[in-house]
Amino acid sequence: MRKLQSQGVHHITLVGAGRQTSIDFWEGVLGMPFVFEQPNLDNASESHLYFDPGDGRLITVFTNEERVVDPSRTPTDPGCVHHLAFALSQATFAQTVERLDERGIEHSGVKDRGFMDSIYFTDPLGLLIELAAYRFEPPAGHTHADVLLAAHRIRVERGDYNISPEHLADAIEKLVTASRDSLSEDRTPKDPYRHAGAAGVDVPGE
Repeated sequence: MRKLQSQGVHHITLVGAGRQTSIDFWEGVLGMPFVFEQPNLDNASESHLYFDPGDGRLITVFTNEERVVDPSRTPTDPGCVHHLAFALSQATFAQTVERLDERGIEHSGVKDRGFMDSIYFTDPLGLLIELAAYRFEPPAGHTHADVLLAAHRIRVERGDYNISPEHLADAIEKLVTASRDSLSEDRTPKDPYRHAGAAGVDVPGE
């Protein structure tokens, strides 16, 4: 028995209402370029719209002009999609509350997730959307998932309840140490200031 090894999300397809509603939300609110459209080849009554969420992957929507927009929250029963999350830079995330407020879009406010900041709101069809910004950058040659896995192990080893910036920083240090060679035989933390007197720094103007 062998696995069918995935190598990333290819695309996610949603059921939409009218075509323009999808274009106005995915491109007009979230800035995803509308890159492709053709009929739904399994259902001639629907069109199939494709949007680029920013990483070259795809969000696609089946639309039908006869379907009515219903903003009620989509089901969260077992097997259903709870929410979709999209990455923002910290610069954009800092503007998210203001930009949602100016459109009159109700939202959760900023949520502290330990390793990222998040904000939630629903699309016009009731699907919960999360906008998230990582609080860290992975070291060269590693992914965010690599850092989270290492940070998780550190957190569990220490008996801490949830992830924190300290776990992330220690995980990044651990990954760099393990993946980068050094001429030093001893790579443990050092205190160079003990040989140079006081460790204070003169601040210009003070």
